[in-house]
Amino acid sequence: MKEFEVYSSLKVPKNSRVIVRLDGRAFHKLAKDLDLVKPYDEKFYQVMARVCEGLFKEFSPSFVYTFSDEISLLFDNLPFDGRIEKIDSVLAGFTSSSFVMNYDVDFKKPPAFDSRIIPVNDGDIPDYFKWRQDESWMNCVNSHGISYLKTKYSNNEANDKINGMKLNEIHELLFQNGINLNDIETYKKRGIGIYRKNKKVVGFNKKENKNQTSYRSYVFTDWELPIFNEDFFKGIGVLK
Repeated sequence: MKEFEVYSSLKVPKNSRVIVRLDGRAFHKLAKDLDLVKPYDEKFYQVMARVCEGLFKEFSPSFVYTFSDEISLLFDNLPFDGRIEKIDSVLAGFTSSSFVMNYDVDFKKPPAFDSRIIPVNDGDIPDYFKWRQDESWMNCVNSHGISYLKTKYSNNEANDKINGMKLNEIHELLFQNGINLNDIETYKKRGIGIYRKNKKVVGFNKKENKNQTSYRSYVFTDWELPIFNEDFFKGIGVLK
């Protein structure tokens, strides 16, 4: 019956750079079940950061980016020899399990993430992540906007009002009512990144009787991301 597994050998072309994007399934319902704090729940973001750190350590992407219930992983060297079914299923399963383990609550329904593979070339990388970061910013503005409107109107009225507003109009409404989005935490506006950094280590070389400097890499979780551009990705070694 092995011949019926017609998609199992489907692979990403060798030497390809790809992004794997994971999205929470029906997380709007999960947010209600968990009674998440609006517009941003600190525990939820701490959990998502730990999930991303786990993904980084387990599958060795070169960069991970997350906001809301979305995670994007950039790969130079693909796991599972590039097998698409394996990548999608294992990464989605690992992410779902990690989310449950890190949240440590009794879920009414098992949380799940879906997964998709996006082939990219070097020039696409800054554009892709800037696109997702722009989505993070829109999510930030809309989340704060609807939360404010719900303090003044019923849920249905608030939803109707925000659906007819442009992003700059929501931003101005919030500002006029004492909410300056420039002052909120950076990660709420720009998301969270995970990548490797080098740290300087000074040790004593007994053989040569002198101090010796070396550099060791470590996994860094960046809660203060800049606005993405080509220079950022060159700076963290993702682009040359």
